[in-house]
Amino acid sequence: MDLNFSDEQKMLREEIQKFCMSDYTFEKREEIIKSGEGFDRDFWKLFSELGWLSLPFNEDSGGFGCGPVELSILFEEFGKVLVLEPYLSTVVLSGYIIDNSSFSQRVEFVEAITSGNKHVSLAYIEPNQNFDHADPETSAVNDGENIIINGKKSLVLNGGNADDLIVWVSYDDKKALILIDKEQSGLSFIEFPTVDGQTCTEISFKDVNVSKDAILAIGDEAEGLLNEAINLATLCVSAESIGCMTACYMKTIEYTKGRQQFGQPISKFQVLQHRMVDMFMETEVCKSLLYKAMLECDSNQDTKSKSVSALKYQIGTSGRLVSQEAVQLHGGMGVSDEMLIGHYLKKLVAIDALFGNSDYHLKKY
Repeated sequence: MDLNFSDEQKMLREEIQKFCMSDYTFEKREEIIKSGEGFDRDFWKLFSELGWLSLPFNEDSGGFGCGPVELSILFEEFGKVLVLEPYLSTVVLSGYIIDNSSFSQRVEFVEAITSGNKHVSLAYIEPNQNFDHADPETSAVNDGENIIINGKKSLVLNGGNADDLIVWVSYDDKKALILIDKEQSGLSFIEFPTVDGQTCTEISFKDVNVSKDAILAIGDEAEGLLNEAINLATLCVSAESIGCMTACYMKTIEYTKGRQQFGQPISKFQVLQHRMVDMFMETEVCKSLLYKAMLECDSNQDTKSKSVSALKYQIGTSGRLVSQEAVQLHGGMGVSDEMLIGHYLKKLVAIDALFGNSDYHLKKY
């Protein structure tokens, strides 16, 4: 197993780091959150110009054909500064499904996404499902040449900004993924912020009428696309968590070197050194599991889903420990909105609940 990054992958990491350090400041992030829009449209256009939106798409769709390794690099660096832009919902989840489907307008939709002109969100979770999306209650029935959709979806990432929705439904005793224009009549939205600064939407479908041409995939193909997209997205948020955890212990070390107590920096106190070493070790364990999972996903091994579940379980337990230690070692400053450290804790708590928490993935493993 080769654990060395290629020159191109190292260049990608350096490019993302330069953007995060120079442009994505804490103050800018706070401005984006207060704007209520959920992301910065100028940054999104910049992502397109830099080619980041094209990374995972197939070359015949106009993308760069990059895989889980490059996405893990991207999300790890995003996690260090808590990037808010809806890359996960539009590019990873929805983009994977559209790009790997037999949809007739696949290339046009991918081009619209990579140019930064279109946002697409995946609506697959329903209330009270406990992370089990296998049997959606949202239904689609035939009505001549059209389909009528009724039901409800919750926790739709970036749903308020989406131009189109990919909806997971029960259809003719099978499951299907259907593409719906957000402006379609019969849709109603309740948008709300999440604890980590993102935006989510609850969507209701009442007699929504769409053409059968809107079916992206049906049956085994639809289930395979959805499960693969969620598995890839789980890998990405796990890499994002590792970026958060790395930033947590680095900022904690920096803070304890400057914080004076009894005439010396508190970083010299052995008991605090032990706690910071624990933070480092927990992060490195997660990083090792990330490398294993992303390489298996990249080579499409049969064990990739199991490795991703192992990673997600460890992220849930280690992430909480690292972020809580960071907050405690910062003292009262750690829970203030004026410092990033408390925001890392919120992000890691939110990621633990996304795509199945640690208990869910331990049982799945």
